[in-house]
Amino acid sequence: MKHYAYDDIEALQEVVSDEFGAWSGQVQITQSLVDQFATLTGDTYWIHTDPEKAKTDSPFGMTIAHGFLTLVLLPKMAGVSSYEVTGYNNILNYGSDKLRFIGPVPVGSAIHCRSRVKGVTATAKGTKVEMEQHIHVVGQDERPVLVYEMIIIYM
Repeated sequence: MKHYAYDDIEALQEVVSDEFGAWSGQVQITQSLVDQFATLTGDTYWIHTDPEKAKTDSPFGMTIAHGFLTLVLLPKMAGVSSYEVTGYNNILNYGSDKLRFIGPVPVGSAIHCRSRVKGVTATAKGTKVEMEQHIHVVGQDERPVLVYEMIIIYM
């Protein structure tokens, strides 16, 4: 594994790529998981929580995961990185530039993701790294169900 000092912007340009990395591990989407998320957030809309109604009334014929549930599962899908950033004191989630829910995640399916580094720049706060992450339903890898561009700052 290659190591990069967090403040070596020139060297970190090596990790910027148009190519996505390897697939992460898979996360199973169960009705229990969806129901727990619904209870936690208060989003109990039937398309997520009522399998019987979803069979007849949903355009998907089944319950689907909340888009935000799919998003918050990203840390569980952490892949194996080919590099490590070193020497920083803190790393902060600085937000995102893009979030799109492109397709449904059916209950009973599994999801996985892959990512790429879009850019590395020096800022007054530290080193900004822009990552693009795509989540896919396993077996439907031609089109992501979620696209997320995350920004992190190494300080």
